[in-house]
Amino acid sequence: MTPPGADARTARRSAVPLRIALRRAAPVGIALALVLLVMASLTAGSAPVSWREAAVALAGPWAGAFGAPAGDMAQAIVRDLRLPRVVLALLVGATLALVGGLLQSTTRNDLADPFLFGLSSGASTGAVAVITLTGEWLGAWTLPAATFAGAAVAAGAVLLLVRRAGGQGPAQTVLAGLAVSFLFGALTHGLVFAGDQRAAHAVVFWSLGGLGLARWDNLWLACLGLAVPMVFVWRRHRALDALLAGDDTAHSLGIAPERLRTQAFVVAAVATACCVALAGVIGFVGLMVPHLARRLSGPLHAAFLPLAGVLGAGLLLASDLVARTLLGSQELPVGIVTAGIGALFVMALLRRRVAD
Repeated sequence: MTPPGADARTARRSAVPLRIALRRAAPVGIALALVLLVMASLTAGSAPVSWREAAVALAGPWAGAFGAPAGDMAQAIVRDLRLPRVVLALLVGATLALVGGLLQSTTRNDLADPFLFGLSSGASTGAVAVITLTGEWLGAWTLPAATFAGAAVAAGAVLLLVRRAGGQGPAQTVLAGLAVSFLFGALTHGLVFAGDQRAAHAVVFWSLGGLGLARWDNLWLACLGLAVPMVFVWRRHRALDALLAGDDTAHSLGIAPERLRTQAFVVAAVATACCVALAGVIGFVGLMVPHLARRLSGPLHAAFLPLAGVLGAGLLLASDLVARTLLGSQELPVGIVTAGIGALFVMALLRRRVAD
């Protein structure tokens, strides 16, 4: 007679070699998928460009290897319009995924992302205040400065609420983030209602997320947004690993969990502000991607967070490709696409937990 649960244990043991094989093959598959996504994003759109023309435009001085040169129009479309947009999608997607993974690890909350903690809401409020009330009084620096200020105020408000609550544990941080997120969301809607109504349409489109602001001269801000969490993870990944075992274990290893959470929160605020300044509010990337990355690489941050960044870059690039091509000549805000995917993901996650 088969003991109870024996079939389930046998199935789990047989799944281990398959999981190991998938983890080993994942880097090659992800790299190939990213290359295909980049080429598809460069060729698809209201003005179609062939794959050969896109390759020629990218090759530059080595274009002779692809035969006849691409036309001037195709080169201008690829190099000046679509390639900056592709780069921005990769940078913003990687940054949001890194920030989401960082927040989920430090708060031990699987649903944590920049939007849950009010960071995106604060940055959004700063940007909407500029669009509806003040205008570009600092020129090209106006929007980045406004988003930085909004995210900084939101981060400060969350940290202040947590300390007033008498601790900095995961539960207090999540509740404080939710409160600040709702508060800044209300402020944003109030600014849209009370501000210049002629800017309302621009605010609505921008608040739903989009990559139409991509230009070569502003991509430095997206690079900064990605560099900040990357450097933090590179320097503090062992401390983040220790935090997974609990605050008491981290203390015994000489790590201050409260200080580490504060540092991670500041890093997340800076990175989120950079993303919001260029791409608006794009949700669910930081929530979904870390779950997928952990299943492929395990929980250790030296492998998990870089993989999350790569997957986040691919997810946002694919979402932008859908947003640009789904309605033909009309572009859909990319935030709508990521929100739809994110809702399905959360439903699947809840269903799986109920089944377990």
